[in-house]
Amino acid sequence: MSSVPLLRIRAVYARREATGAEERYAYWHPANLFLIQQLERAIVQTLQRRSLLPLNGRRALDIGCGDGFWLRFLLRLGAEPTNLSGIDLLENRVEQARLLAPTMDLRAGDATSLPYPNEAFDVVTQFTMFTSILDPDVKQRIAGEMLRVLHPGGLVLWYDFVMNPRNPDAQGIGASEVRSLFPDCDYRFSHITLAPPLTRLLARRSWLACYLLEKVPLLRTHYLATIIKRG
Repeated sequence: MSSVPLLRIRAVYARREATGAEERYAYWHPANLFLIQQLERAIVQTLQRRSLLPLNGRRALDIGCGDGFWLRFLLRLGAEPTNLSGIDLLENRVEQARLLAPTMDLRAGDATSLPYPNEAFDVVTQFTMFTSILDPDVKQRIAGEMLRVLHPGGLVLWYDFVMNPRNPDAQGIGASEVRSLFPDCDYRFSHITLAPPLTRLLARRSWLACYLLEKVPLLRTHYLATIIKRG
Protein backbone atom coordinates (compact mmCIF):
# COMPACT_ATOMS: atom_id res chain seq x y z
CA MET A 1 0.00 0.00 0.00
CA SER A 2 1.33 3.45 -0.82
CA SER A 3 2.26 5.74 2.05
CA VAL A 4 -0.71 8.10 1.60
CA PRO A 5 -3.53 5.56 2.23
CA LEU A 6 -1.47 3.99 5.02
CA LEU A 7 -0.94 7.32 6.77
CA ARG A 8 -4.62 8.22 6.38
CA ILE A 9 -5.80 4.98 7.97
CA ARG A 10 -3.32 5.31 10.83
CA ALA A 11 -4.48 8.90 11.41
CA VAL A 12 -8.15 7.87 11.50
CA TYR A 13 -7.54 5.25 14.19
CA ALA A 14 -5.25 7.54 16.16
CA ARG A 15 -7.97 10.20 16.15
CA ARG A 16 -10.59 7.70 17.29
CA GLU A 17 -8.41 6.60 20.19
CA ALA A 18 -7.52 10.17 21.18
CA THR A 19 -11.15 11.30 21.23
CA GLY A 20 -12.43 8.22 23.02
CA ALA A 21 -14.52 7.19 20.01
CA GLU A 22 -13.23 3.62 20.36
CA GLU A 23 -15.21 3.29 23.58
CA ARG A 24 -18.49 3.35 21.65
CA TYR A 25 -17.51 -0.01 20.12
CA ALA A 26 -17.03 -1.78 23.46
CA TYR A 27 -18.58 -5.25 23.46
CA TRP A 28 -20.66 -4.62 26.60
CA HIS A 29 -22.59 -1.67 25.20
CA PRO A 30 -26.14 -2.87 24.51
CA ALA A 31 -26.12 -1.82 20.84
CA ASN A 32 -22.79 -3.48 20.11
CA LEU A 33 -23.83 -6.64 21.92
CA PHE A 34 -26.98 -6.81 19.81
CA LEU A 35 -25.14 -6.16 16.54
CA ILE A 36 -22.36 -8.65 17.25
CA GLN A 37 -24.65 -11.44 18.36
CA GLN A 38 -26.88 -10.99 15.32
CA LEU A 39 -23.81 -11.12 13.07
CA GLU A 40 -22.51 -14.22 14.84
CA ARG A 41 -25.81 -15.99 14.17
CA ALA A 42 -25.69 -14.98 10.51
CA ILE A 43 -22.11 -16.25 10.14
CA VAL A 44 -22.99 -19.60 11.69
CA GLN A 45 -25.97 -19.97 9.33
CA THR A 46 -23.82 -18.98 6.34
CA LEU A 47 -21.05 -21.46 7.14
CA GLN A 48 -23.60 -24.20 7.82
CA ARG A 49 -25.10 -23.67 4.36
CA ARG A 50 -21.63 -24.26 2.90
CA SER A 51 -21.13 -27.39 5.08
CA LEU A 52 -18.05 -25.78 6.63
CA LEU A 53 -18.87 -26.38 10.28
CA PRO A 54 -17.10 -27.36 12.38
CA LEU A 55 -13.98 -25.57 11.15
CA ASN A 56 -11.50 -28.09 12.51
CA GLY A 57 -8.77 -28.85 10.00
CA ARG A 58 -9.49 -25.73 7.95
CA ARG A 59 -7.03 -22.85 7.59
CA ALA A 60 -8.43 -19.32 7.85
CA LEU A 61 -7.01 -15.83 7.42
CA ASP A 62 -8.58 -12.58 8.64
CA ILE A 63 -7.59 -9.43 6.74
CA GLY A 64 -7.57 -6.36 9.01
CA CYS A 65 -7.73 -8.61 12.05
CA GLY A 66 -7.33 -5.88 14.68
CA ASP A 67 -7.04 -7.46 18.11
CA GLY A 68 -8.15 -10.82 16.74
CA PHE A 69 -11.79 -10.64 17.86
CA TRP A 70 -13.21 -12.51 14.86
CA LEU A 71 -10.38 -15.01 14.78
CA ARG A 72 -11.20 -15.92 18.38
CA PHE A 73 -14.84 -16.33 17.31
CA LEU A 74 -13.68 -18.89 14.75
CA LEU A 75 -12.19 -20.89 17.62
CA ARG A 76 -15.71 -21.29 18.98
CA LEU A 77 -16.69 -22.72 15.59
CA GLY A 78 -14.12 -25.48 15.89
CA ALA A 79 -11.00 -23.97 14.31
CA GLU A 80 -7.60 -24.80 15.82
CA PRO A 81 -5.53 -21.73 16.79
CA THR A 82 -2.50 -22.97 14.83
CA ASN A 83 -4.65 -22.94 11.67
CA LEU A 84 -5.67 -19.30 12.13
CA SER A 85 -3.78 -16.30 10.74
CA GLY A 86 -4.40 -12.58 10.81
CA ILE A 87 -2.81 -9.43 9.42
CA ASP A 88 -3.40 -5.78 10.29
CA LEU A 89 -1.74 -2.45 9.52
CA LEU A 90 -1.67 -1.32 13.15
CA GLU A 91 1.15 -2.86 15.17
CA ASN A 92 -0.41 -2.10 18.57
CA ARG A 93 -3.54 -4.04 17.68
CA VAL A 94 -1.55 -7.01 16.47
CA GLU A 95 0.46 -6.97 19.70
CA GLN A 96 -2.78 -7.10 21.68
CA ALA A 97 -4.02 -9.98 19.51
CA ARG A 98 -0.81 -11.92 20.19
CA LEU A 99 -1.28 -11.51 23.94
CA LEU A 100 -4.78 -12.93 23.67
CA ALA A 101 -3.95 -15.72 21.21
CA PRO A 102 -0.21 -16.45 21.25
CA THR A 103 -0.38 -19.60 19.09
CA MET A 104 -2.09 -17.92 16.12
CA ASP A 105 0.00 -16.57 13.23
CA LEU A 106 -0.59 -12.82 13.69
CA ARG A 107 1.35 -10.25 11.70
CA ALA A 108 1.55 -6.49 11.27
CA GLY A 109 1.66 -5.71 7.60
CA ASP A 110 0.15 -4.46 4.37
CA ALA A 111 -2.59 -6.58 2.80
CA THR A 112 -1.69 -5.42 -0.73
CA SER A 113 1.22 -7.89 -0.50
CA LEU A 114 0.26 -10.77 1.77
CA PRO A 115 3.15 -12.79 3.25
CA TYR A 116 1.52 -16.16 2.55
CA PRO A 117 1.94 -18.69 -0.28
CA ASN A 118 -0.59 -19.26 -3.04
CA GLU A 119 -3.70 -21.26 -2.12
CA ALA A 120 -2.75 -21.47 1.55
CA PHE A 121 -6.22 -20.97 3.05
CA ASP A 122 -9.68 -22.52 2.99
CA VAL A 123 -11.38 -19.35 4.28
CA VAL A 124 -10.38 -15.68 4.07
CA THR A 125 -12.44 -13.13 6.01
CA GLN A 126 -12.78 -9.38 6.20
CA PHE A 127 -14.98 -7.44 8.59
CA THR A 128 -15.61 -3.72 7.82
CA MET A 129 -12.10 -3.26 6.52
CA PHE A 130 -12.68 -2.55 2.81
CA THR A 131 -14.98 0.43 3.42
CA SER A 132 -12.12 2.12 5.31
CA ILE A 133 -10.06 2.08 2.10
CA LEU A 134 -10.85 5.00 -0.18
CA ASP A 135 -8.32 4.26 -2.95
CA PRO A 136 -9.87 1.98 -5.65
CA ASP A 137 -6.48 0.61 -6.70
CA VAL A 138 -5.63 -0.41 -3.13
CA LYS A 139 -8.98 -2.18 -2.76
CA GLN A 140 -8.41 -4.09 -6.00
CA ARG A 141 -4.90 -5.13 -5.01
CA ILE A 142 -6.04 -6.42 -1.61
CA ALA A 143 -8.91 -8.36 -3.19
CA GLY A 144 -6.47 -9.90 -5.67
CA GLU A 145 -4.20 -10.99 -2.83
CA MET A 146 -7.14 -12.51 -0.96
CA LEU A 147 -7.98 -14.64 -3.98
CA ARG A 148 -4.32 -15.57 -4.53
CA VAL A 149 -3.94 -17.09 -1.06
CA LEU A 150 -7.33 -18.85 -1.23
CA HIS A 151 -7.43 -22.33 -2.69
CA PRO A 152 -9.90 -23.10 -5.53
CA GLY A 153 -13.32 -23.73 -4.04
CA GLY A 154 -12.35 -21.74 -0.96
CA LEU A 155 -14.52 -19.08 0.62
CA VAL A 156 -14.13 -15.33 1.14
CA LEU A 157 -16.45 -14.29 3.97
CA TRP A 158 -17.22 -10.58 3.51
CA TYR A 159 -18.99 -8.32 6.01
CA ASP A 160 -19.12 -4.61 5.32
CA PHE A 161 -21.25 -1.51 4.88
CA VAL A 162 -23.44 -1.06 1.85
CA MET A 163 -23.91 2.55 2.87
CA ASN A 164 -22.44 4.67 5.64
CA PRO A 165 -23.45 8.29 4.99
CA ARG A 166 -22.44 9.65 8.40
CA ASN A 167 -18.77 8.61 8.33
CA PRO A 168 -16.48 10.60 6.00
CA ASP A 169 -13.67 8.11 6.64
CA ALA A 170 -15.54 5.24 4.99
CA GLN A 171 -17.30 4.52 1.70
CA GLY A 172 -20.05 1.96 1.32
CA ILE A 173 -19.54 -0.92 -1.11
CA GLY A 174 -22.45 -2.44 -3.02
CA ALA A 175 -22.81 -5.87 -4.58
CA SER A 176 -21.67 -4.73 -8.04
CA GLU A 177 -18.39 -3.40 -6.64
CA VAL A 178 -17.81 -6.60 -4.67
CA ARG A 179 -18.25 -8.57 -7.91
CA SER A 180 -15.76 -6.30 -9.69
CA LEU A 181 -13.24 -6.72 -6.86
CA PHE A 182 -13.53 -10.52 -6.98
CA PRO A 183 -14.14 -11.42 -10.65
CA ASP A 184 -14.93 -14.93 -11.90
CA CYS A 185 -16.26 -16.10 -8.54
CA ASP A 186 -19.60 -17.32 -7.28
CA TYR A 187 -21.45 -15.01 -4.90
CA ARG A 188 -24.24 -14.98 -2.36
CA PHE A 189 -25.29 -11.73 -0.64
CA SER A 190 -27.34 -11.35 2.52
CA HIS A 191 -28.48 -7.83 3.43
CA ILE A 192 -28.23 -7.72 7.24
CA THR A 193 -27.61 -5.51 10.30
CA LEU A 194 -29.93 -2.85 11.63
CA ALA A 195 -28.41 0.60 11.03
CA PRO A 196 -25.95 1.09 13.94
CA PRO A 197 -27.10 4.65 14.81
CA LEU A 198 -30.66 3.38 15.15
CA THR A 199 -29.48 0.37 17.15
CA ARG A 200 -27.55 2.61 19.54
CA LEU A 201 -30.70 4.67 20.04
CA LEU A 202 -32.96 1.70 20.78
CA ALA A 203 -30.92 -1.19 22.19
CA ARG A 204 -30.67 0.08 25.76
CA ARG A 205 -34.45 0.39 25.83
CA SER A 206 -35.67 -2.61 23.85
CA TRP A 207 -33.87 -5.45 22.08
CA LEU A 208 -37.23 -6.58 20.77
CA ALA A 209 -37.63 -3.27 18.92
CA CYS A 210 -34.18 -3.76 17.37
CA TYR A 211 -35.01 -7.31 16.37
CA LEU A 212 -38.28 -6.30 14.72
CA LEU A 213 -36.84 -3.28 12.91
CA GLU A 214 -33.98 -5.40 11.59
CA LYS A 215 -36.60 -7.26 9.57
CA VAL A 216 -37.18 -4.09 7.51
CA PRO A 217 -34.83 -4.29 4.47
CA LEU A 218 -34.48 -0.50 4.13
CA LEU A 219 -33.06 -0.29 7.67
CA ARG A 220 -30.26 -2.78 7.05
CA THR A 221 -26.84 -1.32 6.27
CA HIS A 222 -24.43 -4.22 5.62
CA TYR A 223 -23.78 -7.19 3.37
CA LEU A 224 -22.70 -10.55 4.65
CA ALA A 225 -21.46 -12.16 1.46
CA THR A 226 -19.86 -15.43 0.48
CA ILE A 227 -17.47 -15.31 -2.45
CA ILE A 228 -16.38 -18.70 -3.77
CA LYS A 229 -13.17 -18.93 -5.79
CA ARG A 230 -13.79 -21.03 -8.87
CA GLY A 231 -11.44 -23.89 -9.56
